[in-house]
Amino acid sequence: MTSSFWILLRRFLVMAALVFWQGGFTFYAGVVVPIGRRLNVEHQALVTQRVTHYLNLAGAVTLIILGWEFVRKGDPSYRRRRWLWLLQGVMFTCLLGLVFLHPRLDAVMAEVPNLSEQRRAIRPWHVAYLWISTVQWGCAIVTGILLLASWRAEDQKPSQ
Repeated sequence: MTSSFWILLRRFLVMAALVFWQGGFTFYAGVVVPIGRRLNVEHQALVTQRVTHYLNLAGAVTLIILGWEFVRKGDPSYRRRRWLWLLQGVMFTCLLGLVFLHPRLDAVMAEVPNLSEQRRAIRPWHVAYLWISTVQWGCAIVTGILLLASWRAEDQKPSQ
């Protein structure tokens, strides 16, 4: 098999992981949560509680795959590589924050059985979780754009 096949396969895996992770987050936040609210689903938080475990796992796997891609140094632009590593660091820090916050949200949900009191008690933790998720999502979008630019520059680089 030619090296171009392996390059294409590697890039596909990188993009598939990123799209699975952040596409899942975007779909859940943009479609599932609003539908749950409109239908007045009482246990929306319980569904989200379980889904976010999988989103965080997908994030960990994706960050490993992205790290593998960035270590290659195929991009001729040092500046873009630096930005990609910075974004990777921010996404990793956000993931650590989400993993740290998740048990706190779980604990509040377990301790406060009344749904209206639970919503009030969980609010500060949930707002923090949403902001961290949003920062992570933004970094992932920029990472995807920079990766495409990086691969384009790599493809246009003269062969050695």
